[in-house]
Amino acid sequence: MNVAIRAWFVLLLLVLPFGGSWAGEYEDTIKVFTNAGESGDFFDRSYGYAIFPTIAKAGIGIGGAHGKGKVYEQGKYVGDTSMTQVTIGLQLGGQAYSQIIFFEDKRAFEEFTSGNFEFGAQATAVAITAGASATASTSGSSTGTSGGKNDANTKGKYHKGLAVFTVAKGGLMYEASIGGQKYEYKAKN
Repeated sequence: MNVAIRAWFVLLLLVLPFGGSWAGEYEDTIKVFTNAGESGDFFDRSYGYAIFPTIAKAGIGIGGAHGKGKVYEQGKYVGDTSMTQVTIGLQLGGQAYSQIIFFEDKRAFEEFTSGNFEFGAQATAVAITAGASATASTSGSSTGTSGGKNDANTKGKYHKGLAVFTVAKGGLMYEASIGGQKYEYKAKN
């Protein structure tokens, strides 16, 4: 096994402890975003949202991230989602973060829940308890910053029906990479 691949797996294992799934984890994550500046206002003015309590990310040259979440339509839980990301480029480290995607209207919600949904290429730099990111894709571009979960402060707006916020949970990741995020949705049984 190649040294870079082994190192990537070691980093992923270091980040995975952040990825546990406990009862109440979703409620706690929603509370963090509710109290984090502008993102709290989005709960009242969005059609729905997808919440990911923990996304684990690691990379050395080639990187990846994965997390599981729940989808809410007008405040009601309607299904599960997962996010997978593969990146290539200058990157080293591992991190865990929470993410929420707000859907401005029914059209944006239906686009996300139609099956497989993708975000395009991105470039991100994240420190231990604070993050800064810039995203550019075929659907437009956006930027945002966040602190750790106890001091998060968010600013944002909808772009093509979506608003995305993240809060760093831990880890250290240096990154200038290209990749995309792919989301899968499964309706509640």
